[in-house]
Amino acid sequence: MNKEHASELFGRYCRKLRITPTWDVKLEFVEDPEWRKTGDFKIDCDDRKAILLLNAADPKQENVEEVILHELMHIKMYPLDQVTESLIQSSFPEESKARDFAYTQFFNALEQTVEELTKCFLFEFGEDRELSFGRCGGMKSFNELYDGLNNIE
Repeated sequence: MNKEHASELFGRYCRKLRITPTWDVKLEFVEDPEWRKTGDFKIDCDDRKAILLLNAADPKQENVEEVILHELMHIKMYPLDQVTESLIQSSFPEESKARDFAYTQFFNALEQTVEELTKCFLFEFGEDRELSFGRCGGMKSFNELYDGLNNIE
């Protein structure tokens, strides 16, 4: 990973997404080869500070620009994320199946929305518009998803 280029992309997209100057954000590179994520962030919503973490040792995605955009989209979505999470916590008892279901559905929808926004922004403004398919390598094939299932007939 070219850290200088990643830093330039980070600054450009912070401005383009209008994250700065409203938020104080910084980029940190994780050098731990055991860290399993490609990108993540730490956030202090009350103080409007965030640290975007990028895996410099063993990234799982090929397109660092896509990863930076994805994580910054999470910061843009964070207020909605927090409202939804609060609604789930106040609506369902702790450790209930309903709460687990609501959380699963919410986080799946959040990730899909963030990824779609990322793709739109990448295709419109990106230097590298090639999508990363790194996560697909470890996933089951379409046919493998049906292994062991019985016909309904």
